[in-house]
Amino acid sequence: MSPRKFKVWRGDSRGGEFNAYDADVDEGMVVLDVLHRIQALQANDLAIRWNCKAGKCGSCSMEINGRPRLACMTRMNSFGPDEVITVQPLKAFPIIKDLTCDVSWNYEQNKRIAPFKPKPRGRDGEHRMYQEDVDRVQEFRKCIECFLCQDVCHVVRDRDRKDAFVGPRFMIRLASLEMHPLDDDDRVPEIKKEYGSGMCNITRCCTETCPEHINITDNGIIPLKERVVDRYYDPLARLARLFAGRRVRTKTRSEEQSG
Repeated sequence: MSPRKFKVWRGDSRGGEFNAYDADVDEGMVVLDVLHRIQALQANDLAIRWNCKAGKCGSCSMEINGRPRLACMTRMNSFGPDEVITVQPLKAFPIIKDLTCDVSWNYEQNKRIAPFKPKPRGRDGEHRMYQEDVDRVQEFRKCIECFLCQDVCHVVRDRDRKDAFVGPRFMIRLASLEMHPLDDDDRVPEIKKEYGSGMCNITRCCTETCPEHINITDNGIIPLKERVVDRYYDPLARLARLFAGRRVRTKTRSEEQSG
């Protein structure tokens, strides 16, 4: 065992401070292991949210040395031998106690999004789609809702525009529906007006922090922004809608090839 120095934020919504702890670290431990050791031996009332300890539930999200990370996936050997490990709750959401935050705002955003609306089946009673269209949205289903992307988003955290922007996690949720080859709902107007696609200025910080390596920006947010631009700001598309008397909806590859 080797002793390591930790600074852990302790407090609640009324305020708090960093407390210093010395903890013995065994080979192979992650930050969550050490926090549990501190909780067991030095601070029995330390509040930590965790569940699976396998990087799949997203519960142990926190900021470690200034970076949003999963405590169960942050290995102690990734820090220098004399480095102090500073642990604090996510900055984007209200603190409940110590390292736990109230992330309920995120679930409220999810409720606002209309569910999957399947297209009518074909004459033979089957649904058909191209594998290319399926593969495009499959990546978005890997999200574990750790909300690290929400925490690192400057619109949500630094500018506190939760009233205007749903954040990267729910732009990905919208992308998984809008780009689904069998979804029949037109979500572009809401993506622009209700969910604030224009607020994102593509810093890619959400992509960099995602533990599931989802390409949030390039594969999700940018294509949604492009659909909004095509619908509302492309002069040729606007003329086409004017003379045709109907909207121009972005098509999937399946729709394009089926005519």
